[in-house]
Amino acid sequence: MEITNTGICVEGFKAYGTRKGKYGISLIVSDVPTNSSVMITSNRVIAAPLLLTTKHSKTRNLQGIVANSGCANAFTGDEGLSDAKEMQIFASNQLGINPKYLGVASTGVIGQRLDMNLIRSLIQVTSKDMQNNNDASIAASKAIMTTDSNHKSISVKTRLNSGKVIELGGIAKGTGMIAPDLHHATMLCFLTTNAYIPKEKIDKILKEAVDQSFNVSTVDGDTSTNDMVILFANGHAKNVDIDDNFQEALNFLTCELAKMLVRDAEGGTKLIEIQVLNAKDKGDALKAGRAIASSNLVKTALFGENPNWGRIIAAAGYSGANFNPSNISLSLSGGNIESTLVEGGKIRASKDSDELERAKQLLKKNEIKIILNLHNGRKNATLYGCDMGYDYIKINAEYST
Repeated sequence: MEITNTGICVEGFKAYGTRKGKYGISLIVSDVPTNSSVMITSNRVIAAPLLLTTKHSKTRNLQGIVANSGCANAFTGDEGLSDAKEMQIFASNQLGINPKYLGVASTGVIGQRLDMNLIRSLIQVTSKDMQNNNDASIAASKAIMTTDSNHKSISVKTRLNSGKVIELGGIAKGTGMIAPDLHHATMLCFLTTNAYIPKEKIDKILKEAVDQSFNVSTVDGDTSTNDMVILFANGHAKNVDIDDNFQEALNFLTCELAKMLVRDAEGGTKLIEIQVLNAKDKGDALKAGRAIASSNLVKTALFGENPNWGRIIAAAGYSGANFNPSNISLSLSGGNIESTLVEGGKIRASKDSDELERAKQLLKKNEIKIILNLHNGRKNATLYGCDMGYDYIKINAEYST
């Protein structure tokens, strides 16, 4: 596998994005209908564009997506659904494709109607600049940013066992309202590949990739009304089938995008990787990891570079995971520094100890690992989170209707 420089503009795909004020439009389209898979939020309040997209995606033949930033078009009733349909039809006409093959996505403030005059204008401008290059992919990525401080884009190529070389690309947005434990996806993420993926396999392939990336990432514990991931496979590589090499590449792609989201978290300064080892089952490993990743007390301690490791132990304790506190071990690592805080239930990072001093030093790093060993089985899980700083309050206090 090799990292490339095409973004979502792999063979057969064009893209572009345009912004005006808080509004932006991104267009991604394949030159042929694709085999596709769509995953959406588990929130019971589902935005109008997601309802429309899931309806049209049942045939798994989507050819592209029109996405806007600036307004979520969520909790907008029949009028919102009508706006999403108009957005779909207008963009399809500009792109010259059948409306039933075009997905729709939105992100922004909930409970507001779209400015359809501006939406139409931006679609018209964007559709005239569709290109197959990395600059176009970056433009599409930037157009859907809301509170993001930078765009998120990555692409790779890999060789299948058959010898066919295939390409994959992806863009994503999101810095807040990102939480794990979803039935489906979180934030907006659009994935493209020139590989052929059989329709009967594509949902399973995407789910595996999402489960080990976006679904084990959290910023603030909130699940948006608009979360969506779509995988488009246009088959231009002319492979007969895919294999584990493709899954490995897709897993890498989604995991890297998930890390980009967490690194760019609202008010965050550190990427936190949480490894829960030797749990009784996978569910227990995920419970403990999610509790730690979601704990505001843990997040603020990490932001303050304060090795208050008792907060980590407490979060694991209320998570619902099954373990004996007398057996657990807890350590931290960052850069080339490691610190064992608890070993086999015994405290090693007591006041004024060398272990506590090392913990203080490694917490100054911008990437930190928390390793919790439950010593209660053989199942492991890795999750991704972040710290929480002053800017999270500022950004979200000012992000309103």
